[in-house]
Amino acid sequence: MPMTDVLAAADISKAVGAFAAADSFNYKKFFELVGLKCKSKDIMKKVFEILDQDASGFIEEEELCLILKGFSTEGRILSAKETKELLNAGDKDGDGKIGVDEFVTLVSEC
Repeated sequence: MPMTDVLAAADISKAVGAFAAADSFNYKKFFELVGLKCKSKDIMKKVFEILDQDASGFIEEEELCLILKGFSTEGRILSAKETKELLNAGDKDGDGKIGVDEFVTLVSEC
């Protein structure tokens, strides 16, 4: 399922474009710009499923660095520093990956 089936294409483009520069990613601002913060938990779970590329039930670090690309092919790969910051913010149980409930919490906290 393409991300545009869940979120507005214009919002996705604006959000991805705002963080085009290296080391500029701010997950709180990104989730706000993309319009995800105001969505229902069901929508957040659909977005999670799209980002969980291997359908493992978790977004692992190797998928997390591709989060912008998960929203748009125009997105860039996050730097190692940005990826670690996002993982640390979302991984509440310390298992090194973000589950669906952790993702919903991460987005909702923003």
